[in-house]
Amino acid sequence: MTRGEKLRLIVSLSIPSILAQISATVMFFIDASMVGHLGAKASAAIGIVETTGWLMGGLASAANMGFSVQVAHAVGANDFKRAQRVLRQSLVCCALWSLMMTVIALAISVPLPYWLGGTEEIAHDATLYFAIFSLAGIFFQMEGLAGSMLKCSGNMKIPSMLNINMCVMDVVFNYLFIYIFDMGVAGAAIGTGLAMMITAALMLYFLLYRSEMLGILRGRKIPGHDSVPLSWDKFKPQADIVGNAFKIGAPMGLQHMLMGSAQVVSTLIVAPLGTVAIAAHSLAITVESLCYMPGFGIAEAATTLVGQSFGAGKRALTRQFAGMSVGLGMLVMTLMGLLMYVFALELMSLMTPVDEIIAVGAKCLRIEAFAEPMFAAAIVCNGVFVGAGDTLKPAIMSLLSMWGVRLTLAAVLAGTYGLPGVWTAMAIELSFRGLIFLARLFHGGWMRKLAS
Repeated sequence: MTRGEKLRLIVSLSIPSILAQISATVMFFIDASMVGHLGAKASAAIGIVETTGWLMGGLASAANMGFSVQVAHAVGANDFKRAQRVLRQSLVCCALWSLMMTVIALAISVPLPYWLGGTEEIAHDATLYFAIFSLAGIFFQMEGLAGSMLKCSGNMKIPSMLNINMCVMDVVFNYLFIYIFDMGVAGAAIGTGLAMMITAALMLYFLLYRSEMLGILRGRKIPGHDSVPLSWDKFKPQADIVGNAFKIGAPMGLQHMLMGSAQVVSTLIVAPLGTVAIAAHSLAITVESLCYMPGFGIAEAATTLVGQSFGAGKRALTRQFAGMSVGLGMLVMTLMGLLMYVFALELMSLMTPVDEIIAVGAKCLRIEAFAEPMFAAAIVCNGVFVGAGDTLKPAIMSLLSMWGVRLTLAAVLAGTYGLPGVWTAMAIELSFRGLIFLARLFHGGWMRKLAS
């Protein structure tokens, strides 16, 4: 492949995923705007438990990637029989994992807002939102697993289209339950849960029935691979597959758990600043996601291309896809950061009519805009490392950066500068994390398994 062909391949895989990520961001943007127009208390109720929801989502994602990276490697090596074997076991393991997480989340839903520094005026709505969101955990897990499997097999279009459709459904359902049925914060959670349920069902249909590589319910052989039957086989977890999933997913799960815990600590730092600060923090994060979601879309393409090249044993191609993906991600997010800086006030005004929240949130966004290029480097490099199955050292690097730089600086700066001080700490930490991830990318330690 020429350099131009490689770049076109990265872009062609990235565009559907970027569109899906942006549509998801728009979904959260509209959701937050709907809730924001109910008042500062409603935004704060969701904002206080939002980071815990991210923690749950991160743990679900880690379990999914532990299996889907193995599928990418198997597809790259043309071992479709192993890919299907991994898929069958992943369905059982991830379903059990999500049920366990749901039980834990429901058990802590009542005291959670108080643990995070919330007051009585927002605790009831926060508990209700978190409990309903937790009940939809199995749908989130299965939607993520099926989408990740399809992407790692090279099919970016179907998961991206379904995720865009989920965003549309979420907006419709949320409008219905928040305004028509007048359910407020609870309606936002119900609408999102219904959208996830429908999307999970569709995603599993395309994976299990329609995928030529992974469709274990198709009942016929893969074209061009007649020796590989697509029959319903044993789903019992086996040591080699689950062991590899644990080696890949456990560091990611630990990273998400400790990073999520750091986000929770960040919420504890913000909570004493008041309801306006909590609401501004939550809404500004939603706006900022418009900048970094394209980076996650490119990272997904990098995971697929690096994973398949890695599985095929192509060292030079693996390195080239990695470097070009990171460069593209940094370029796109730099442009997005520039737009966020220029239109910060306008973007915040779409989220809430409260002038004080708009002013504080816009100031935070303009601080964060300077960190977007290095944030892109961290996001896409992590996608590269995941594709290679290298998750332990990047997880350690992320944790040291988050706990050693961001939280330390945030605790120091919050007392003097308020919420903008917290966001200054965030911008410094993201820039530092991007630099150390770039150093690892060019050092090449993540390719040692391929060399062996």
